[in-house]
Formats: sequence, C-alpha cells, structure tokens
Amino acid sequence: MSGHSKWHNIQGRKNAQDAKRGKIFQKISRELYMAVKAGGPDPDSNAQLRLVMDKAKAANMPKDNIKRAVDKGSGSGAENYEEVTYEGYGPGGIAVLVHALTDNKNRTAAAVRSAFTHSGGSLAATGAVSYMFDRKGYIVIKREDLDTDEDTMLMDVLDAGGDDLQSSDEAFEIYTDPKQLAAVRDALEANGYKLETAELTMIPENLTDVPADKVDKLQHLIDELEDNDDVSEVYEAANYPDED
Repeated sequence: MSGHSKWHNIQGRKNAQDAKRGKIFQKISRELYMAVKAGGPDPDSNAQLRLVMDKAKAANMPKDNIKRAVDKGSGSGAENYEEVTYEGYGPGGIAVLVHALTDNKNRTAAAVRSAFTHSGGSLAATGAVSYMFDRKGYIVIKREDLDTDEDTMLMDVLDAGGDDLQSSDEAFEIYTDPKQLAAVRDALEANGYKLETAELTMIPENLTDVPADKVDKLQHLIDELEDNDDVSEVYEAANYPDED
C-alpha cells in the first residue's frame, strides 16, 4: 500500500461536498436503487445495500428518501440505470477514474468528455487508467477523543480481518478486501470504535505529482465531474503540492 492518504483529500473537499447535500442525496438514491437491483431489498442479506444505507444515514439522508429509493429498486418502475466507468487524464497527466449511474449513456458520456476538455484533459480508452487503481474496502476512525495508540489499533484491525492500517494525527485509515468490508466494519464497531467512514473505493497504486500551475485546473475538473448528477464517484491518482 502506498503512502496515499485518501482522508486528506476527503477533508480537503468536505465543505464543498456539504454544500451539495441535495445532489448527494440524489446520488445515494441511485446507489440504493442499484444495490437493491443487484442483491435484493433486505440489508441483512445484501451487504452492499447495508453499506449504502449506512452511507445514507451518515449523510443525514431522510428515512423517507431511503425507503423510496429501496422501493424503486424492488419494483418494476420505468427507471433503468446502468453503471458506466470513464477513464481519462486530467491536467498534468493525472489519471482520473469516473464511475457513473445513468439512464442515458449518451448524455453522460458527452458531459464527462466536456468536463475533461474544459480542464485541458482528455478521455482515454477503456483500460488505460483503471489498472492503476485497486478496489478496496476503506474505513476511517478519527483519532480525536480516541484513547488508542497505533499498535493497539493495528492489532484490532488485523483481528477484525483488515489488511492494512495508515495513521495520521487526525485519523486511522483502514483498508480491507472489498468482500470483507462489512465484516471488518461490524467487528470494529463491536469492539467499541466509532467509524467516520466505511465504504468501497478505488485506491491508486501510485500517485503523480500535480504541477503547481495545474492544481486549479485539476480541481475544476473534479468539481465539474462531481457536480454531474449522473456521476457517483471520481478518483484521481494525484499527489497535490503542500499548501504551506
């Protein structure tokens, strides 16, 4: 595992994301819909649905919204979403991976292509970027008010079935096999830990330094992609320069 801190990037954009709560609810609704379509409406037997429901609750999504999305996935409504992945290079040659849930692939492809073009990047062929990322379960436990040192946390993570631990002054970041995420999460919660984040994600194997003069353009690309209602997740293999 590289020294990449996903938590640092998350915190860097958290305020902006909080300002887009309505869009976040819409994106989570689609994820709920897809999880139900794939594995059924019972979270006890559908680990992916359980994870998305936890994500919805963490975002303070109203229970009625959650129920409505689950009901849609259970029924035979007119909506029919597809999962689509786009790969490309942002400013400075940074690898960018885009996951979308869409009912109109032509619309989504055009919007994603436009976002890359606006920022001086470009879309790439399938497989050009995805091999640079690994699918992982990802858990964050904030260290504030937590009386646990790194050695103790590492033992608890390994006992729970986790693969790797990274620590900073702000948080412990835990990585798991994707299929073990729910089990590791449940084991850590049973051990008394309060989890800030528990999700499936894509982790870059290596990071590319972002030239200082390309930072604003890259962040503009990421923002434009995340503002798209069809886009569910954006991942970049970027090592941003220190702000100091």
